[in-house]
Parts: sequence; C-alpha cells; structure tokens
Amino acid sequence: MPATVQPPESVTWRVHIDRSMWIGGVRGLMLQALHPMAMWGVWQNSGFQEDPFGRLQRTADFVGMATFGSAEEIETLAARVRGIHRSLRILNHDTGRKERLDQPELLRWVHCAEVSSYLEVARRAGLPLTGAMADRYLDEQRHTATYVGLHAEDVPGSVAEMESYLAGMRPQLRVTEEAAATVRFLMWPALPENLRFLAPGKPGYFPFGALCYYALPDWARAMYGVLPEVPRPAVTAALRSFRMTLNSVPERLHDYAFAKPTRDMLERARQRLAADGYDLGKGLYGLRDPRRWPAPALLSA
Repeated sequence: MPATVQPPESVTWRVHIDRSMWIGGVRGLMLQALHPMAMWGVWQNSGFQEDPFGRLQRTADFVGMATFGSAEEIETLAARVRGIHRSLRILNHDTGRKERLDQPELLRWVHCAEVSSYLEVARRAGLPLTGAMADRYLDEQRHTATYVGLHAEDVPGSVAEMESYLAGMRPQLRVTEEAAATVRFLMWPALPENLRFLAPGKPGYFPFGALCYYALPDWARAMYGVLPEVPRPAVTAALRSFRMTLNSVPERLHDYAFAKPTRDMLERARQRLAADGYDLGKGLYGLRDPRRWPAPALLSA
C-alpha cells in the first residue's frame, strides 16, 4: 500500500503535533514492555539498556516522519523499517528457540500499545477530541501500521475495537526482568548526545518519568507495582499542566528534541505546506487552526 501523507486536517496531525506525545511515547514503551516477546525483541536487538532515551527519540523520529514527511520520505522509511524487522530474530526465553521479530502478533501489539497511548494521554491531558475524532484517529493509524509490515485490517480502527484488543491481550502480559528494568530506565535514562546539554537538569526528569508511569492503565500499574498509587485527579491535573507548559515552548526550540535528519524533514514539511497554500505564520503547530488552511481544505474539512 503506498504511503499516505497526513494533512493538517487529519486527526493524526492534531494528536501528533501535540506535545503530550512525549508522555504518550514513554507510556507506550512501558506498556509495550509487558509483552515478553516484544520486550525481548527490543532488549536483544538494540542498545536500549545503554540508551533508553535514545529509543524514545528514535520512536519520535519515526512518528514524526510518518506524520509530517513526504510520500517519498515515508516510503523510504517504511522500506528500511520492514527490512530491519525481517532480518532480526528473538530468543524466546520460555522455549529456548529463536523466532522472527516481524511476527504479526508482535508488530500488532507494539502498534496498538503505542497509538493507544498517544490517544489516551492526549485526551486526558486536555486535547479536545470527540469520540468520533478518536475513532477516526485509530482508523487513520491503520495505514501507519502498514509501514511496519502489517495489513490495515490487522489492527483496531476504533476506540471500542482497541479496548477489546487490549483486554484480550492481558492474559499474555507479564513483568519480566527486562520489563522491570525498562521502567526503571525510563524513569532515569541516559541522555543521547544531542541532549547532553540537559544533563545538569537530569534529576528533574524523574517527575516526568513518574508521570508517564502514572498515565498507564490501572491494570498495568498494578502489574508493575513500582511506585505508590496517587489519586487519579492529581495525575490528570499534572498531565494537563505538562501539556500546557510544553505547548508554550517555541517550535524551533522544541525541534531540538529530534535528531537532525528529523529536524531537516520538518523544515521541508514547512516549505512544502507553505507552497500548498497553508499559513505557516505560527509554524506547524499553528496549523491546528482551520483558519490557516487553504480555502479548499477549509471547505472540505
């Protein structure tokens, strides 16, 4: 299936341009880690133990490219990701056998844990989305699932389908040693090279990591049991405060959270959209406002 460029009119754009994605991304990794085979796949085939924050950054780069990149850029990225997945194997500690990483059930779990986290955190943090918009987001993300080797019909396309899928997966999930270590790493990570300038403020990262943990579903936190429980309204208030604060960071400064190739892609996206008639006066983030869309886009939205 050819790549689909998500326009500013899509719900995907509205969710993925929101800075609550950083919480959603870490929450997604914590949730993914509860699947033993998915966790072993990450543990055995990446430098996650030494650089968990870098893994989050690479995930952000992938999502950024899949959302804001051109069709050609997305096609190139998708082919590379599928090729990597085909080449990797996982040692199943339960059976002692090596298995393919690109098993549909593993790819499906990783996809669903990720996109459900983005959606759940964004809504809880205050991004205004109707139920119909939430369903539309998951339906749009079916196409993104094809980039990693799945078929669109393999993954849930509505909130009800996603909730049913996650509930059905719970008997297969457990906290392995690697999963427990992952949560610890994500609450106190090593910083990648381009963010080393933040090292003096690293102790301030723990509240962020803890907030990601508290954003997990109740049943997932109960499985981990890492931190004492706090009232749900307090977590929701903290998520809303985080979103409001990070959304106020100037776009060009925020871009430095991404690797340089992704920053370059975002600049190309600005140029492409400006050429298409979008008003980039307030950057990519400002395109959430329909008044900044070209007249035909506004009429068809």
